[in-house]
Amino acid sequence: MATARKTASSSSNGTKKTASRRRTSSETGATESQSAPQKKKVPAMKVARTAAQQLAELTGREPECVIGIQRTEDGWQVDLEVVESRRIPDSTDILATYSVETDEDGDLMGYQRVRRYVRGKGGDGDGGRR
Repeated sequence: MATARKTASSSSNGTKKTASRRRTSSETGATESQSAPQKKKVPAMKVARTAAQQLAELTGREPECVIGIQRTEDGWQVDLEVVESRRIPDSTDILATYSVETDEDGDLMGYQRVRRYVRGKGGDGDGGRR
């Protein structure tokens, strides 16, 4: 009898261990999917708007428009046109193009002025660079 009990007890423990293992692995799977939720992609329009706001805070100049945006390996590159010096008439304003690098969420990582030119003489040639 003692042997029968020992065998029953042992098979009972074996069953519990198996059930316990199954529960643990399924719980782990649920926990992994909950701990790493998929990140929602930030739309390009929101990234551009955020980049313009952050550049304005840093430079003290409001960007007039977004002239380019593209996704990069690390986030986004946003090109903004900024009035650096207002003049009369408006066609003689000094404009600049700034290239702003952001992370995936649109937070500014860096920026630089890549071009400066007179509004009336924009063009793509070197004549407008300073």
